[in-house]
Amino acid sequence: MERHTDEHALTARVAQALSEALAQGLDLGAEFQVPDPDRYVMYPFFVDPMGRFSIASAVWNVGQGTPVHGHETWGVVGIYAGREFERAYEKPAAEGEPLAVRDEHIWSPGEVTVCCTTDDDVHEVRCEGDSPVVGIHVYGADIGRLRRRSYQPQTGAVSWFVSSWATPAANT
Repeated sequence: MERHTDEHALTARVAQALSEALAQGLDLGAEFQVPDPDRYVMYPFFVDPMGRFSIASAVWNVGQGTPVHGHETWGVVGIYAGREFERAYEKPAAEGEPLAVRDEHIWSPGEVTVCCTTDDDVHEVRCEGDSPVVGIHVYGADIGRLRRRSYQPQTGAVSWFVSSWATPAANT
């Protein structure tokens, strides 16, 4: 991180490393793949003590998804299992502007994407299919403590939230 301060260069390198790890057969413990029946969960693998980055698994059960949201930092996601639908929006110039859909994509196991940079940071995701989706997420902050925006796409109204870390179940 100290050598690559440009987040676009940094996310490209992180994406390459994550892609290689997934291609080599990354072994993710079962405890990091357990969906919650009520909402998506994020299990931390590593959170930098200085809050500069975090690595986690994010799990959406069948039928679950996120609201439209931003991250307020850069992020890279690799799909470990299942399929994830992503709808990306143009980042609004000001609060209160309706959001415009930019792209839609379905991500499959082994695929990696730069999900966000601070200049391109609004999307929603959901489980696509009949099995939970598990993603490996790398962010440029402690995403479990970072205040982030949630958007109402039709009006552009913004509210703020903090994702919380889940605790992996022992011996799952």
